[in-house]
Amino acid sequence: MATRLPLAGVKVLDFMWVLAGPGITRAMADYGAIVVRIESVERIDPTRTVGPFKNNNTGAEHSTLFGNNNAGKLGLSLDLKKPAARAIVLDLVRWADVVCEAFSPKAMRAWGFDYESLRAVKPDIIMLSTCLMGQTGPLARFAGFGNLAAALCGFYNLVGWPDRTPSGPFSAYTDYIAPRFGLAALMAALIHHKRTGQGQYIDQAQAESALQFLTLPIIDTVGSGRKYSPIGNDDPEHAPHGIYPAAGDDRWVAIACRIDEQWQALCAAMDRPQLAEDPRFKTFSARRRHREELDRAIGEWTRARAPLETERILQARGVPAHTVANTFDGNADPQLLHREHFVRVNHPVAGETVVENSRYRFSRTPAEVKRAAPAIGGDNQYVLEKLLGYSDDRISDLVANGVLG
Repeated sequence: MATRLPLAGVKVLDFMWVLAGPGITRAMADYGAIVVRIESVERIDPTRTVGPFKNNNTGAEHSTLFGNNNAGKLGLSLDLKKPAARAIVLDLVRWADVVCEAFSPKAMRAWGFDYESLRAVKPDIIMLSTCLMGQTGPLARFAGFGNLAAALCGFYNLVGWPDRTPSGPFSAYTDYIAPRFGLAALMAALIHHKRTGQGQYIDQAQAESALQFLTLPIIDTVGSGRKYSPIGNDDPEHAPHGIYPAAGDDRWVAIACRIDEQWQALCAAMDRPQLAEDPRFKTFSARRRHREELDRAIGEWTRARAPLETERILQARGVPAHTVANTFDGNADPQLLHREHFVRVNHPVAGETVVENSRYRFSRTPAEVKRAAPAIGGDNQYVLEKLLGYSDDRISDLVANGVLG
């Protein structure tokens, strides 16, 4: 059995921030890459200010959102306004195999860290730039978060109810899609480098990556001219299809029937076989036309029992159904616990905290999540001394001159 992690020996210089970018380098750290994350005391990552916070402590070292996205990395704090700090970055470029950044296009260029400048320092460097709209085009300098990209792509126009304002998707939606594409692109670049010795530049637009999740409505609109609009919990291919009330405070259960056999099994489970023969519900098209009456009939049955009970009864009969989980359910979910989805790590400031395990399962080289996210500047000495070979006197001078800030 292999013991060496697949990215062992890969060296990454990380200028990522917020969610989409750090998610890529977090996955690389899980599989053995050495990731050095650059931060500044003066301009900390915004996710350090966003909850949830460990023990409700709102300090910069207590954000579990930041901690989850940056576990396994080394932290180096630099004041990039100082020439000596920029010199350290160039030494790290010479050390690194990969440079990743998630700023708007002007930021890296202003520091002199754009791809052409870095390639002059290390010709075979691989560089990934992942920003909202990409490095070129009329919207290239449009800076923002994933909620704006989701609006621009059209996700909001598809979520909600036809008689109400858009209602989602929640938060920075594209930030959770784009990392999967960015990671795949980096793996391809690393394989190319291994085979040819050549580096390259990857320009990833997070909005374009997220558009992959709208393939069906885009193709349908182009091919048929049909305009998609919000339909709530309805679905053109399933009936019934919805979220139904369950016993308890704000408890719900999801049910979806794609074929007549599933609908008939649902009627049997509700002990109402006559519904399956009711002309309003006998066929798929009839159920779609009378979906309000259909949902009322199902809701009368589901609200009398706990969601887990409904889930168990329906799944036993082959009906797709599941409890609408809340955060307490997720934390105690037996499937997630079995797969060790939650990992406890020790943070130097916050103490023991919990992060998610890798989203991938490799049989020969399973991920290792042993280190919490770095404290700001928490690995300055290690990075400068052990990775770059700086002397103690040189490091002391950098500290005295405020370079490590």
